This record gives sequence, C-alpha cells and structure tokens, in this order.
Amino acid sequence: MSQKNINKYEKEVRKANFAEALFTFVSLTIIMFISIIKYEESPHIPMLIGVLIASLVALKIGYSWKFIENSMIKGISQAMQSIIILAIIGVLIGIWILAGVVPTMIYYGLMILKPSIFLVATVLITSITSLATGTSWGTAGTMGIALMGIASGLGIPAPVTAGAVLSGAYFGDKMSPLSDTTNLAPAMAGTDVFTHIKAMFKPTLLAYGLTLLIFGFLSLKYKGASADLSNVDVIANGLKESFTISPILLLAPLVVIISIAKKLPAVPGISIGIIIAAILGPIYQGVNFGDILSAGLNGYVSNTGLEAVDKLLTTGGLNNMMSSISLTIIAMMFGGIAEETGILEAIVKKFLHRVQSVVGLVISTILTCFFTNATMPEQYISIVVPGRMFKNEYKDRKIDPRLLSSTLESGGTVTSAMIPWNTCGTYMSTVLGVSTIHYLPFLFFNLLMPLVQVIIVAIDSKKYRID
Repeated sequence: MSQKNINKYEKEVRKANFAEALFTFVSLTIIMFISIIKYEESPHIPMLIGVLIASLVALKIGYSWKFIENSMIKGISQAMQSIIILAIIGVLIGIWILAGVVPTMIYYGLMILKPSIFLVATVLITSITSLATGTSWGTAGTMGIALMGIASGLGIPAPVTAGAVLSGAYFGDKMSPLSDTTNLAPAMAGTDVFTHIKAMFKPTLLAYGLTLLIFGFLSLKYKGASADLSNVDVIANGLKESFTISPILLLAPLVVIISIAKKLPAVPGISIGIIIAAILGPIYQGVNFGDILSAGLNGYVSNTGLEAVDKLLTTGGLNNMMSSISLTIIAMMFGGIAEETGILEAIVKKFLHRVQSVVGLVISTILTCFFTNATMPEQYISIVVPGRMFKNEYKDRKIDPRLLSSTLESGGTVTSAMIPWNTCGTYMSTVLGVSTIHYLPFLFFNLLMPLVQVIIVAIDSKKYRID
C-alpha cells in the first residue's frame, strides 16, 4: 500500500475519545509513579512503556502500525533542533570546564560571600554556579552543602538557607542555555532556545529581584554574625590551585550572552562559545588539542582531591548528554502518537472548553505542570507531557509558542522541588538535610515564579497574540 493510500485510509479512522485518552495518561502516570517512587528508576523505560500503551490504544482504534510508526518519527523530528543543541551543549560544558571558564565563574562567585549579606550572597553564588554548569542538582550537592555548613556556624536556620540555595540554583537552571530543561521546554513548545530565554527574562528577573529583596530583609536579622568561611575558602583555593583563574576566560560566556541578545541562532552561538574556550584553554590551562577532544566527548574529570570541587566539575561531554537526549526521543515518540491519534486533543479539550482567555490558558498550563510533577514525579516529564498537550491549543488560538515554553519552565522546572516525592524534592531534601515541607516556605523564587508569570501575562496578554 502506498503512502498516499495509507494517509487516505487513516483519515477514515476516528480520533481517540476521552475515555481512551484518559486510560493512556492514567496508565502512564501509574507506571511512572511506581517506577520512580517505589523502585527509584529513571523515567526512560516507564516512558517507553507509555509509548507501547499509546500504540496499543491507537491500534485498538484502528490506526495501522505504519501510521503509528510515522507518528513517532514525526514527533522526534519536531525535537531535532533541541536534540542537536543538547549534544553541542554537552561538548561545551566539558570544554568550558577544561579551559577554566566554569571554574573562573564559580571562583568569582565565591568572592562575593560576606557574612553580613549571607542569604543574598547564597542566592547569588548558587545562581552563578547553576548558570555556569546548567544544573540545580550539581549546585545544591556541592555549593549548597558548603553554604549549609556556614549557615550553621552563623546561627541561620537551615530551612531558610536551603530556600536561598534552591532559589539561586533554580534561577540558574531556568535561565542557563546549558540546562537540559532550558532546551527541553522550547522543543516541546515549537520555538528555539534563545527565543525561549529572552521570553523568560522579564518574569524571571522580576521574581529573582523580589527574591533577593526578601532574603536581603531576612539577612538584617543576622547582620552582626561572624562565621567560619573555611569551607568556601577550601573550594576557592582548590579551584585556584587546579586552574588558572582569569577574567579573560569570561569572554566565552559573554559571547554566548551577546549571541542571545543579537538573535544569533542557537547552534552557531553556542559553537562560538566552544571555539573561544578551545582557544583560551591551551593558553591559560596548558591543555592540548587531544585534551579538548576528550573533554568534548567524555566530559571533564576533576581530580583535585577535594570532594566538593571534584563532584561539581566532573561533568559535561557528548556522552554524558545522551541520557537527556534519549529521554527526549522517547518522550517525543509518545507525544507524536498522542498528537496524531487525537489522544492529546481529547484530554485538552475536555479540560479547556471553558477556558477562553490567554491568562486562563497560562494558569491551566501551570497547574498541569504542577500536577504532572506530583503524579509522574520527574522534572523532565512535567515539561514534556504538558508541552505536548498544550502545543496545538496555543497554536490554534494564535498564541506565540514562546509563551508556552516560558510557562512550562515557570510551572514545571521550578515546582519540582516543592513536592517531597518528586525526584527533585527527594534529592534536594537529602543533600541539604532539610525536609521539603520545612524549606518550602522559604523557596521564594520557586513560589513567586508561577505567580509572576500569570501577572505579567495578565498585564499585557495581547502581545502574545500572533496576527
């Protein structure tokens, strides 16, 4: 049967009804929850099982396997740009660490730490670290632990400090072009990573500014305290002994930032950052071309002997990005089937038939992201599933996809740490030694972000309309 005849045949097959769509998503939710919570497994295989369930539902309706297979491929193709960017970013992180770019950013971040403004400094330090590495987990597990120890010496309550650590870590995770979620959200929404970052600037910086003001006010209570900063000194000295620290190395991230501002496409913009670091690496760190190639492929392996430094800097590389890439591919297989067979459409229309305004759609998206974080407790899935659910709804209503990508981060990325049984909530509470319920009231950036997103859209919703 020719492709033309296949397409003609498929048009005669009905779309999934709400019961079939609900069965698909409930099954995925249960499998994901059990796999992640009970067995502490990654979401890859549960997501693949979800693909199988969606395929069986499509077959039951009457779709051919050829159509289902083409739907998977179509879904994957929609995320190819982000898959390419994720691969290049893996290379960039490895080379940036090798060249001393990331260590330089972290070192200068540590220099701003003062006991009199400890909480504000904590937010700033973790922000810089997360921006430089693209990971909230790595930031919390290294800088976060050190800062928690200092806070104990200052007499600052652990829940307050944990809130400051995570506020900064999630700001960096949300805004860094090196972050998985920052690349995943635009892939789901149908836009590019640099457009996505620019769309996040206004609401994110407003929420961040309010966060700094709140922690600045709280810091007044501990103004007269003095602390033992030996933990931070150890990390700073370890960086200085292992790398040549120079402000010239900040040229690489500066160029990437300028590329974003000048609307240069993501791939060449990131590639220029890699090239600059590859040039500066031999000059400042004495590395050779073989070292650069190895770091680009396998990442950087830190052997300073300092656990905090080694844990933070042993990362990057194309190979280490493959887990994120494979999850994106599997999730897009599910999304492709669900989209082409009407599974997504049935779910969205059931819950959005009374939602008419742009603000209402944004609120619905945020609530769906939060619900996904609670039921399929994995940060990536809270971006992937709602992203695929709402993409066509935003398109049909002629709303710019950058609003969807920005909302996915405001509702998915930052709310993951609020839920005790989510992988992020479990990890953060474990490494920081503070239960989720105790640090939640001080998680100011994460709490403010969804609210600010809604307010910004409410003030001027017309600018998100596509004529």
